[in-house]
Amino acid sequence: QVQLVESGGGLVQPGGSLRLSCADSGRTLSTYNLAWFRQAPGKEREFVGAYRRSGGMTYYGDSVRGRFTVSRDNAKTSWYLQMNNLKPEDTAVYYCAAGGGSPISSVLRYATTYEYWGQGTQVTVSS
Repeated sequence: QVQLVESGGGLVQPGGSLRLSCADSGRTLSTYNLAWFRQAPGKEREFVGAYRRSGGMTYYGDSVRGRFTVSRDNAKTSWYLQMNNLKPEDTAVYYCAAGGGSPISSVLRYATTYEYWGQGTQVTVSS
């Protein structure tokens, strides 16, 4: 019933910017908490950022805070991850996620909070 489709990945030089998009097949996202995770080769899935439905506050992982921004569009059918000042260590497959309910802020960083997931998009940061 809910399908998430990602786009926007690619190759970028260090210091560059990239924006990832996630859409839910026309459904409104007002009901959901929204998030981005990433997974590099040989590493566990890592929390990147989240948008909480209740209050609209955003939260970020320590490694990306100040460089990445999570946002939602005006139609509430898509959300984005704006990535600035990219570094080689940002190279990974990035996944968008959505989940219902009203979790406390401390659990938004955990993958088990989210029910629906995108297919993943590759981001490579290299000269």
